[in-house]
Amino acid sequence: MGYDAVIVGGGHNGLVAAAYLARAGRSVLVLERREETGGAAVSFRAFDGVDVRLSRYSYLVSLLPRKIATDLGLGLELRRRRMSSYTPAGDSGLLVDTGDGARTAEAFRAVTGSTKDFDAWRRFYALAGRVAARTFATLTSPLPSRAELRERIGDEEAWSTLFERPIGEALTSRFGDDTVRGVVLTDALIGTFAPAGGADLRQNRCLLYHLIGNGTGDWDVPVGGMGAVTGALADAARRAGATLVTGAEVESITPDGEVRYTREGASRTVSGGHVLANVAPHTLARLLGEEPGEAPEGAQLKVNMVLSRLPRLRDPNVGPSDAFGGTFHVNETFSQLETAYAEAAAGRIPSLPPCEIYCHSLTDPSILGPAERAAGVHTLTLFGLHMPARLFEADNTAARAEALRATLASLNSVLAEPIEDCLLRDPAGRPCIEAKTPLDLAAELGLPRGHIFHRDLSWPFSDSAAGTWGVETAHPRVLLCGAGAVRGGGVSGIPGHNAAMAVLAG
Repeated sequence: MGYDAVIVGGGHNGLVAAAYLARAGRSVLVLERREETGGAAVSFRAFDGVDVRLSRYSYLVSLLPRKIATDLGLGLELRRRRMSSYTPAGDSGLLVDTGDGARTAEAFRAVTGSTKDFDAWRRFYALAGRVAARTFATLTSPLPSRAELRERIGDEEAWSTLFERPIGEALTSRFGDDTVRGVVLTDALIGTFAPAGGADLRQNRCLLYHLIGNGTGDWDVPVGGMGAVTGALADAARRAGATLVTGAEVESITPDGEVRYTREGASRTVSGGHVLANVAPHTLARLLGEEPGEAPEGAQLKVNMVLSRLPRLRDPNVGPSDAFGGTFHVNETFSQLETAYAEAAAGRIPSLPPCEIYCHSLTDPSILGPAERAAGVHTLTLFGLHMPARLFEADNTAARAEALRATLASLNSVLAEPIEDCLLRDPAGRPCIEAKTPLDLAAELGLPRGHIFHRDLSWPFSDSAAGTWGVETAHPRVLLCGAGAVRGGGVSGIPGHNAAMAVLAG
């Protein structure tokens, strides 16, 4: 059977591509390996007898363009978090309150001894805001050249800071305080295993995507959890006429558009005028029968928790609902991040694992069942940095347990009580906590070595030829539509949109 487009992988990018192509009148088949669409952007009741819908893998939204939501009629509600972040520092902490500049300035003074770094902070994020305002709209347009993007940004200080010099140099020259430097650096290390001064600028590319979402860089909570995002996308694709098939394991793709897959024990073959691969480039090479080369490496520990209550803090001036209302940074000073990188690069689980935490239920209590909400239950999502796949490949089970122990000890070191005392227990008495290593993500989601971006993030420009969409492969009928495309990464839908535009332009 033939389709205008066969999409391999029913994650959010594949669903975006399916919806756009079907709305344009193309016949579309989506093949998803798992029993549900959504990929890493799903909600899940992870603990038996506990009515809490966790965003199990992906958790926040920044890069999804309003254009895509409007074009596809998604009707999503994204809620802004007033608190940007809180970073414990001894018996006080650095609270960044976007609604109260005076309160934020006072927090900087308490932690750093002056407001000098607060002034530098405002200058740095003003610079980032200028880049965001001039860059984001280009992500859903034909790919600009490096020179074209540089001219569009029109700010040589910003270009040098973010695009040409290791971000570690900018942070050490702009900020005097180790904690302040670290808060900025964390956004350069999400899913990216790199030192602050790495010459290949992987960390800069990661930071850039964390700063430019919708021209503001705000990271919002999707009401209903991440499953609400992909549920709306799946509905949009089906309404437009796309066919979505789950439980379909794709086994091979040919350059001329033939896709072979297995479902319910039977091998089947379909053909597409185009094949859109919502899989990592490494996986696509394997499906094409090509040499995939070395797999990229994921570098994070994901921990999901349900709490009976939020933990007490050592800081008497900040309540838990404010501290956990944004991003809660744990042992993420600049020097702590560099030490953890060095330890992990040497093959050891960091002695004091840096991590950051998000409490979705403070912003969106709809993810809690009525009884859980009435009881004051909350969710915590923990993202551990500098936990590369290599640390888990000898014995994933044992290393997972060791990494979790070390990470909880790191968290407890900044709290006034152990987090274990706050964990909700399910009806069988088991604590509501789960941990996912890069190898777990590889097994569950098909991410090569657990790399959440499919491979290292790219710059949002072309060094060779402007005017393409950044989704092309060596085979004209085969396109990337996943996070591994140029301008991929995060829950954005941008690669799906761009792959669809490339098909429609052809």
